Amino acid sequence: MTDQVTITQADGVLEILWNRPDKKNALSQAMYAKAADALLAASEDKSVRVVLLGSTGDAFTSGNDLSDFAAANASGSSEPRQSSRFIDTIIAFDKPIVAAVPGLAVGVGTTMLLHCDLVYVAKDAKLTVPFVNLALSPEAASSITLPARIGYVRAFAMFALGEALTGEQAANTGFANAALPATEVLPAARAAAKALAQRPVGAVMATKKLMRNAEALTERANTEVKIFSERLRSAEAAEAFTAFREKRPPDFSKV
Repeated sequence: MTDQVTITQADGVLEILWNRPDKKNALSQAMYAKAADALLAASEDKSVRVVLLGSTGDAFTSGNDLSDFAAANASGSSEPRQSSRFIDTIIAFDKPIVAAVPGLAVGVGTTMLLHCDLVYVAKDAKLTVPFVNLALSPEAASSITLPARIGYVRAFAMFALGEALTGEQAANTGFANAALPATEVLPAARAAAKALAQRPVGAVMATKKLMRNAEALTERANTEVKIFSERLRSAEAAEAFTAFREKRPPDFSKV
């Protein structure tokens, strides 16, 4: 089976690429685990100065593999553990992260970008956080980070109405550094990562620490996990997952 997360390192840059293009890079628990392990190792490895987070194929990631969440709803369990561990790890990560987004970024595919320090997106990328559509709630501290990045009303519309942010809108609102043709996204991110790797890493890390309150973000993410887990076990979520499986619109009026 093809490795669904490819990890390479050269010249101080560790690349983590989602590599499940046949499924639009939907993230399984095994993929979350491998990425979290790579970030934890990179934090301790002095030869790693920058992390680049990207993907193969035409999508960044279509978000969580919904079969994991459907299984959690059916069993009455909480949010799958490895996805939570990945979120905790990327929030606390102390070295710079550069993201390359060639297309679709759904749910955690968008919220993880809010913990990246430089973000390059395709002009026609589509960024969405449709948690409410699945009867769920925001995660990865995005209830703080998304309004801070693009403003409350636009963030609420993305969460509650499922409105999308295009790549060009992401650049115009300050969500991303630049919107580029899709073929130029990964090269631009690699160039930025290479430039960062040549900077004094201690100064870069100190700057990141001053600009982000990781402790407050972790605290909010923990609160979100509790609410998310409650929502995951709800009758509304059961209806949402059933409707998705049956390929029909959900009907929340009777739950």
